[in-house]
Amino acid sequence: MPRTASRLALSAVAATSLLLGLAACGSDDGSGSGAPATADAKGTVTVGALSNGAAKQTTLKVPEVASIRAELPKSVLDSKELVVGLGFLPSGSPPIGYTGTDQKTLTGSEPDLGRLVAAVFGLKPVLTDATWDNLFIGIDSGKTDVGFSNITDTEQRKEKYDFASYRQDNVGFEVRKDDAWNFTGDFNQLAGKTVAVASGTNQEKILLEWQSKLKAEGKKLTIKYYQEANSTYLALDSRRIDAYFAPNPSVAYHVAKTAGSPQATRSAGTYSGAGASLQGLICATTKKDDGLVKPLSDAINYLIRNGQYAKWLAAWNLSDEAVPSARINPPGLPLSNS
Repeated sequence: MPRTASRLALSAVAATSLLLGLAACGSDDGSGSGAPATADAKGTVTVGALSNGAAKQTTLKVPEVASIRAELPKSVLDSKELVVGLGFLPSGSPPIGYTGTDQKTLTGSEPDLGRLVAAVFGLKPVLTDATWDNLFIGIDSGKTDVGFSNITDTEQRKEKYDFASYRQDNVGFEVRKDDAWNFTGDFNQLAGKTVAVASGTNQEKILLEWQSKLKAEGKKLTIKYYQEANSTYLALDSRRIDAYFAPNPSVAYHVAKTAGSPQATRSAGTYSGAGASLQGLICATTKKDDGLVKPLSDAINYLIRNGQYAKWLAAWNLSDEAVPSARINPPGLPLSNS
């Protein structure tokens, strides 16, 4: 379907637009799909709402910025909506995107940033949740304007998409709160440690490389695997492992959820998901050359300069992933690591 036609369909059938958009993409519909944003007055966005304690609810003033709005493609302006694609079906991914405590509204750091950017544009945010693959199908087809879904900038993806960076892509170590150990980037600090990691992940790849280097030096790093997060955290609490190596947002979420409990944990340091030679970046993602990447970058930079960005990150316990500015198509993970 052409871009303008798909946008008109979304506008004309507001009550069912998101379901239709996902069905056209072949997406699985699910809880939270198409839920409205929190009900704020024009010029305000509440971040961290309905987060079940994972975030500090914060109401931010976000005025429409006419100079940035004027940069938008005519089709987006005419629709009066910013269609934000999310890829968190079927089960959600706290704290970056999941169904809120009302069992229908999408909450998380990514939906909230989409709402903030839409406010800068003076557009209504329309959130569409899909599976990861169908998120990109939505962008490709023009049904979705922009993906805010923890999407890493890679050189391979640049062949089809434009990127505006807004957060560091980090993995991190989670330890018991009473453990004084910290990771500062030197893999030798892992000698003698037992660390859990999820199989088939980027962080497993990094950890296996460190294990190999330590072995070459006659040192030992023990890696453990568990079927589910609950088993991993039980092992951490019972001291069968020293640390859990996971995406930094997941660490931040669990630290917030266990604060004040006997099972309290803390972050013991982060590491770039792209490795030692490149800081990985999470980016707003649009169809290549569709004219949206510059206004997106300018909107994010407006939020950075005026303080809403820092408050958004702080609300979701992600201040350690802040970037100094949004960049258009920055260096991404090389093809050999995409």
